[in-house]
Amino acid sequence: MTQATSDKFPRIAIAMGDPAGISPELLARLLARSELLKRASVAVIGDRRVLAAGEKVAGLQADLSEADDIDQASPGKPVFIDLGHLDPSAITMKEASAAGGAFAIRNFKEALLLAKQQRIDGIMFTPFNKLALKKAGNPYPDEIRWAADILDWQGECSEFNRLDDLWNARVTSHEPLREVAGLLTRQRVLRAIEATAETLTAAGIARPRIAVAGLNPHAGEGGLFGNEEIDVIAPAVADAQGRQYSVEGPFPADTVWIKARRGDYDVVLTMYHDQGQIALKLLGFERGVTILGGMPVPITTPAHGTAYDIAGQGIADPTATIKAFETLLALTSLRMARSAA
Repeated sequence: MTQATSDKFPRIAIAMGDPAGISPELLARLLARSELLKRASVAVIGDRRVLAAGEKVAGLQADLSEADDIDQASPGKPVFIDLGHLDPSAITMKEASAAGGAFAIRNFKEALLLAKQQRIDGIMFTPFNKLALKKAGNPYPDEIRWAADILDWQGECSEFNRLDDLWNARVTSHEPLREVAGLLTRQRVLRAIEATAETLTAAGIARPRIAVAGLNPHAGEGGLFGNEEIDVIAPAVADAQGRQYSVEGPFPADTVWIKARRGDYDVVLTMYHDQGQIALKLLGFERGVTILGGMPVPITTPAHGTAYDIAGQGIADPTATIKAFETLLALTSLRMARSAA
């Protein structure tokens, strides 16, 4: 997909997320950062009444003009595309609901369609709730494959997490833990290594250093605690090394993050969701960013969830939301520079 604009500033759509959690107040706090909004042409997609509820919680008033088209936005002058599809009084706060999921997924779809039409350069969304999306009819366990379907994208795509300069990638993601071992194949691990290298290269890391985690305790201890490392993971790493990727492993999952944190690697490829998420969230829960990698358009969101437990209290930390926006700015700007070169 070619870039939507050759201008020096990217065009970004922000899709409002789950209305029953902290998404509305996080958006209000992001929109108060005028210095960030000067670096892109921004259109927010959602319902103005839901944002107003978030503004009330945050104690802030966003400076937004209503518009019906992304072209009406300009750097420092964001616009709001009001779909008018949710009265906040119809939502029970702190609960995952079909109505909340439908609200979030409709906003995201509108942003994805703009990307498909090559009219925007990047998408950010405030936190979704996956149960709410499922109640709203999402046929997938998360939003990744659904987004690919809207974009008519058949390529590999996956969720990546970033904490400052440290990345996490996964071979499996939102899968029941009992199924993970059976889902691991030599080819799937190799594809994940390749996708990881491609995603980090697109993010500006010329030759990403990849550490691959094992599945079992002590990375199997030579087969004592499991054979996946011997039969699947190590052969995939060897295949990737043969293709000139900078990759090593498998390493025990409980120590690989120590190597990565001290700077030995740029990214850890984990076998399942919590192998990476627990580590990164302990290292910096308030700063984590999720990137939907492999898509034809950069997509980011805060790595934390909807935080129903603190919704409406005005205490939600916007740092990860701001980091998600900054990451999107960096990804889109890099893509635009490469396209113009």
